Amino acid sequence: MNELWLSTLEFLGLAWWIEITTESPNCTYYFGPYASASEAESDQSGFVEDLEQEGAKAIRVTIKRCKPNQLTIFDETTDAQATRGVSPAFSGQM
Repeated sequence: MNELWLSTLEFLGLAWWIEITTESPNCTYYFGPYASASEAESDQSGFVEDLEQEGAKAIRVTIKRCKPNQLTIFDETTDAQATRGVSPAFSGQM
């Protein structure tokens, strides 16, 4: 019964999602769906810990009702601008 309720909420765009944005890499991640905001809040720390272990910087978390089209959104243009002019330490070697 809970799965049916969650599916209905998700279909209507009323399910709760954890939206996590990072600046390095410049990404937006969605985790969910959840039937309640409190359910999402209780799970958010695990996702943040995973991103921290992967080296993500400037992590921001928002719990909100939405219906994401993509679960991971990577902004390649901003990341390319941030690394422009940086070459690997061994760039002269083949």
